[in-house]
Amino acid sequence: MNANIKRVLNYIKKYIPIVIFSVLMAVVIVCSTLYMPILIGRAVDCLLADGGVDMEAVIALVKRGFIVVILGALAQWLMNVCNNKITYGVVRDIRADLFTHLERLPIKYLDAHPTGDIVSRCISDVDQFSDGLLVGFSQFLTGVLTIFGTLVFMFRLNIRCTLVVILLTPVSFLVARFIAMRSASLFLAQSKKRGEQTALIDETLANARLIKAFSREGEFLEKFDAQNEELREVSLKATFYSSLVNPSTRFVNSLVYAFVAVAGAFLAIKGRISVGALTSFLAYATQYTKPFNEISGVVTELQNSLTCAGRVFDLLSEKVRPDSTDPVPVDIKGNVKISHVDFSYVSDRELIKDLNLKVDKGQRIAIVGPTGCGKTTLINLLMRFYDVDSGSISVENCDIRKMDRHCLRAGYGMVLQDTWLRHDTIMENIRMGREEISDEAVIEAAKAAHAHSFIMRLPNGYDTVVSDEGTLLSAGQKQLLCISRIMADIPPMLILDEATSSIDTRTEQKIQSDFERLMKGRTSFVVAHRLSTIKTADVILVMKNGNIIEQGKHEELLAAGGFYHKLYYSQFDLGA
Repeated sequence: MNANIKRVLNYIKKYIPIVIFSVLMAVVIVCSTLYMPILIGRAVDCLLADGGVDMEAVIALVKRGFIVVILGALAQWLMNVCNNKITYGVVRDIRADLFTHLERLPIKYLDAHPTGDIVSRCISDVDQFSDGLLVGFSQFLTGVLTIFGTLVFMFRLNIRCTLVVILLTPVSFLVARFIAMRSASLFLAQSKKRGEQTALIDETLANARLIKAFSREGEFLEKFDAQNEELREVSLKATFYSSLVNPSTRFVNSLVYAFVAVAGAFLAIKGRISVGALTSFLAYATQYTKPFNEISGVVTELQNSLTCAGRVFDLLSEKVRPDSTDPVPVDIKGNVKISHVDFSYVSDRELIKDLNLKVDKGQRIAIVGPTGCGKTTLINLLMRFYDVDSGSISVENCDIRKMDRHCLRAGYGMVLQDTWLRHDTIMENIRMGREEISDEAVIEAAKAAHAHSFIMRLPNGYDTVVSDEGTLLSAGQKQLLCISRIMADIPPMLILDEATSSIDTRTEQKIQSDFERLMKGRTSFVVAHRLSTIKTADVILVMKNGNIIEQGKHEELLAAGGFYHKLYYSQFDLGA
């Protein structure tokens, strides 16, 4: 918890001038609040004076009180403006750091954690944190200042009554502390359950078609109801325990007020304190105990806030893969070498073992094999989405771990089986942030990918807004747009991972000729299940259980009668 507070304070540091001004406004508010009981006490004494009511003095005190109230209200408004600026500035900074951190996190982390839980930390937990921070700034500071200020004034009025107040007040803290300790674990459980529920909702929405196709709506509804009930129960318990704080401390403070009132009444009867002074003292006693109610509530809110902040900071503390501190500049031409590479996603489950491969510039490498043999894993390693466990992958005789990641990935053009479109126009989806690509070049790329005709049939042509979740485009059309991306700006190396899996056979045949032209003179890695599409590859790698068991040209591998022979003819149901 202390570490979380330190990290919060680090975010607040840049707002120190605003914090100082907010503190000054809090001092003005407290001073105006503390000055009012003095005016009220004097007014009471003027009303009860032996020589009769001194109306001039009363009116003068009322005018002074009116000015004090106006100043206090203005200071309150300015303090709230400052506190809002600090709070939402800190929240903006945290979210900016979170998003930057997410983009630097390794794919390994993102693959291993539910997207919904990550989203929940970035949105819900940060919102909860901002609520607590705002309450803390608004009430905690003024509450502490009020407590110390009222003590000073009460000591000046009557030491004995002040000691009674001081001796009884710590009971409020003991009650609040006891309840807070019970509710802390419940708030943490509430945040975790909220993250689990967000993950389930995200999963359900992302796979709505599949769920409906298999009629699993009832099963997912049952899961949601179970999680919803668990969240309800833990939220009720957390809220129940936290809500005990305020009435408990109010009860204790009411007892304090009663003791002080009785003791003060006896002193007033004996003439040791005036009625006006007693009125002021009781007002101070109320002001003294009131912040304890507020602070106890603030402590509960801050506790929930810091719990959520802990989940946020846990995400920010996840290690990113450090890039080379002094990256080696590499002029990528397309020479790749894989030397004695071992890799596995899970340490006790071996996948790729002692993989070796040398690819010269301009070679076309096809990678085939059964599902789970390591084809896509090899692509992940080439792109450095994952780092090898041992061995090395080199581009132009430079270990890719010594290269800048952006430089390495800029050397590849990649079309994956899983397509993704950002929420933007088709023009910008093909351009993909590369501002140097003109509109004319985008249109030419779409024509080369045979996407131009269907784009022009859309409501606004290239200015039509699409997204990955929308149903405006078919899976095949989305894949054609992804192919258009690399045709707009062709890098020296290409990765085609089932690049035409969602496209009809006729369009695929048309694209193959364009791919032939596209890959000419460029190093290409082609992953394919339809082996008829990779007959012209310079080298075909046949993978099984993470190892290359055969390699050669199409005709050579067929003539060898090995595993590739079986794979190739199995797609025609002709047997081995």
